[in-house]
Amino acid sequence: MTYQAPDNIRIILDNLPNKPGVYLMKDAKGKVIYVGKAKILRNRVRSYFTAHADQRRKTLKMRAQVADIEIIVTESEVKALILEETLIKQHKPKYNISLKDDKRYPYIRITWQDAFPKVETTRRVEQDGARYFGPYAAMWAVQNTLRVLRRAFPYLTCDRDITGKDERACLFHDIKLCNGPCIGAVDQAQYRAMIQELMDVLSGKSEAVLERLQADMLREAEALNFEKAAVLRDQIKAIEFITTRHKAVSPKMTDQDVIAIAREEGETVVQIMFIRNGKLIGSDSRSLANIDDESESEILEQFLTQFYSEAGEIPSEILLPHEVEQARIIERWLRDKRGGHKVQISVPQRGDKRQLIQTAQDNASEALRLLRAQLAADTTRQEEALAELQAELRLPRIPNRIECFDISTTQGTAITASRVVFVQGAPKKGEYRKFNIKTVTSGAPDDFQSMREALTRRFARWQAAQDAAQKPLPDGKDQDESWRLLPDLLLIDGGKGQLGVAVAVLQAFGLSERVPVASLAKQFEEIFIPGQSQSIVLPRRSPALYLVQRVRDEAHRFAITSHQKRRSRQSLVSRLESIPGVGPKRRKLLLKYFHNSIDAIRRASLDELCRVPGIHRSLAEAILQGLE
Repeated sequence: MTYQAPDNIRIILDNLPNKPGVYLMKDAKGKVIYVGKAKILRNRVRSYFTAHADQRRKTLKMRAQVADIEIIVTESEVKALILEETLIKQHKPKYNISLKDDKRYPYIRITWQDAFPKVETTRRVEQDGARYFGPYAAMWAVQNTLRVLRRAFPYLTCDRDITGKDERACLFHDIKLCNGPCIGAVDQAQYRAMIQELMDVLSGKSEAVLERLQADMLREAEALNFEKAAVLRDQIKAIEFITTRHKAVSPKMTDQDVIAIAREEGETVVQIMFIRNGKLIGSDSRSLANIDDESESEILEQFLTQFYSEAGEIPSEILLPHEVEQARIIERWLRDKRGGHKVQISVPQRGDKRQLIQTAQDNASEALRLLRAQLAADTTRQEEALAELQAELRLPRIPNRIECFDISTTQGTAITASRVVFVQGAPKKGEYRKFNIKTVTSGAPDDFQSMREALTRRFARWQAAQDAAQKPLPDGKDQDESWRLLPDLLLIDGGKGQLGVAVAVLQAFGLSERVPVASLAKQFEEIFIPGQSQSIVLPRRSPALYLVQRVRDEAHRFAITSHQKRRSRQSLVSRLESIPGVGPKRRKLLLKYFHNSIDAIRRASLDELCRVPGIHRSLAEAILQGLE
């Protein structure tokens, strides 16, 4: 049966322009579910609604949800690519290919613009006059590199104002990890010459540095200055250690990124190797989501735009295993990001470059194999833990959905309850919820009443969700699905008393037979269940015990975090009320103006505070001083 687009979509398709631009596909709620770019918008967008598109499962799923299409015309294809990247970051559409982890690679930063440059680590490369070296696959690799290099090049790490006239140097000078420009042991020219040699080593140009050090070592040895010769020998060893770790892969001193891809049963891994000055300095693998039936060329194209939009450094050449349709457009975009310097995307067919692609491909396959093995092991362990927990607690079904409640308080103030949710043994943080306890307001803390209130409010919302299912909600209102679902296991942090409270609340809502409940007492890690006086003690190395401990500890962590935030807000409110001139009326006006955010009041400027009715400048100054 031929697909028939809705009338409003058909009107859009019939009136698309023959120009470059970006298109946003939206669902019935107006949420952006896909962002794409096009050389010719008319051709690209219409392609989703042809018979040819019926062969692609992802397109069929997405097309069925499209209720509207927004078009943005751009001056060029490069502008379309830049806009597409921005909109994907903004909307995070569920049908766009995405990197599963959003990380920045570490670099070594040398503040060459300073008179006495410092050597630092960073994950951001900026146009600030500093010199950057990397990227490295991990921060520990950067720190290890610097730890070794500092023995050869004892650079500054302190914040002193270097004049050369300080009376004493720091401890690092005493242990020969700083050459002491602060006390005049070396002058500015000598210090900068040392840093220049350090940069040469990081750039892969260590031969001249090693030759100079070896000549100096021989000269000192011949002059019988064996202590100085030994220092130079250690410097040579440190540099050789660093340079031998970076494998030479190209006779040319080129900067390249080599990219390959591996796919298997829905999992996709992209491997990237970083070559700087002809030497391999590191490699890393990145997992991708939402790939479905996309071709490898399409995956690589999306990877390039997402990866290099956040990359701190862009090499002069990128080697790929396959052609990508938008290669020339991406080259122009990367050239602009590289400050106008040329960037070439190549697909080598033979020779050394093709061998580099093969090496990256082998690494991608190994990374994918390891990823699948880890996923399989995690899934197996979780299934074992859930099955064991069902058996030990005699649950009517596998506890695929576990809800755990915990209470946090300090001397009965700012009492907060937390609910965390684990689905199939993994945390589902989007369904975590907190409850500010209202029925226990002062005096000694009452954990039982606090737990009663939290559970009552939770299942009252379940009841409200049942009622809402019988009638449509007003436009723009969405029902929180996390309240509608009942847990396969309700877990309470505490002993028999807390368990009794939970049982009473379930009975009040008629859920005793539908929601199994248990409590976990921390002292001996005992589990209590209704109708059984003896506690259940799971084996020490039991997967089920590890699972309930994880759930309980996560509820405890979330409760404490929520409690600390609430106490902090209450403390600031109390301090606000204690400021002379700030009574209940002005406090309400301040909170209303700053959207109930004490932090916003504390961060506000004098002028912003003076805009609040009734707040004059002297009172604004008193408020800022009182909230410091």
